[in-house]
Amino acid sequence: MNTSNIRSIRPLGFPWETQDPFIFCAYHMDHYPKGNADLGPDASLGGRMIGQDFNPNQAWRMYHGKTVPGFPYHPHSGFETVTIGTKGLVDHADSLGAAGRFGNGDVQWMTAGKGVQHSEMFPLLDSEQENTLELFQIWLNLPAKSKQVDPHFKMLWSEDIPVVEVMDEQGKKTHIDLITGRLNTTTGPAPAPNSWATDPANEVAIWTIKIEAGGTWTLPAASADLNRSLYFYHGDQVQVDEQSIGVNMIIDLQSDAEVTLRTEHEDGYFLLLQGKPINEKVIQHGPFVANSQADLQRIFMEYRATEFGGWPWPRPDQVHDRNRGRFAKHMDGRIEEKE
Repeated sequence: MNTSNIRSIRPLGFPWETQDPFIFCAYHMDHYPKGNADLGPDASLGGRMIGQDFNPNQAWRMYHGKTVPGFPYHPHSGFETVTIGTKGLVDHADSLGAAGRFGNGDVQWMTAGKGVQHSEMFPLLDSEQENTLELFQIWLNLPAKSKQVDPHFKMLWSEDIPVVEVMDEQGKKTHIDLITGRLNTTTGPAPAPNSWATDPANEVAIWTIKIEAGGTWTLPAASADLNRSLYFYHGDQVQVDEQSIGVNMIIDLQSDAEVTLRTEHEDGYFLLLQGKPINEKVIQHGPFVANSQADLQRIFMEYRATEFGGWPWPRPDQVHDRNRGRFAKHMDGRIEEKE
């Protein structure tokens, strides 16, 4: 049995553990009920820990929301959030006046840099049927030289994210969405300008992968000395270089070797995170990431003094008009509208 290309296997938790240059990944899957007039759930909230509703045994959660599920305004500094909205919608607002509604395949790339507040709410627009939400939020570290850059907000719309589809000898299909990174001759969209992912030499890859039941796909080799993790979050079993691994596992792989994946009786769903490590000390306190305790204290002082621009919106859990489509309003006032 060849297992030399597998460095380690460990179970998924919440949030998912990651390797440098990533900090963590939060995965959300919620089967929300019909929405009410306030874009929240048309269901009783009795018995829930409102404001801290994270019970994984429930079909859906309010998280920190009290009326609309999601995360009311909160600060970030020193890293980036990459939010992949595969199902459902997310309403974004931030302390610098940017806003947006995205989802159903869109990705938001936000560089917190020297500091920003934002909210991420999950409006339940459909009042006739269930509102399913699925998203990944990946925290990607910034090197010390970029931790004080100006915040930046970028949308990678689903229409602009390249898809690679490969058919194996049995006619089974593998579908890969390239949020960032290169696969053979296909390259994902440009990340935010100050990101560690901007330099191709860092070989940062964020891909979502679906392999049909009974299908086989070979993950190409990359450079040596990268951190490469495969998150197997939905399916039954996958053969990784002939080793059978059950669902809900993190598989850390040798980065400079091809690895063959074969699913069994169900379609397999995976997230790939890969990149050259930054190899700098990480000091994290909640939503703040620094390289030293002194830097962390400076961030706290800055936040207490400025609140990273304050909060220009009428409510801490800002949601947009029910009839608004997908859009992004940028810090400079530029607006992108999508259907």
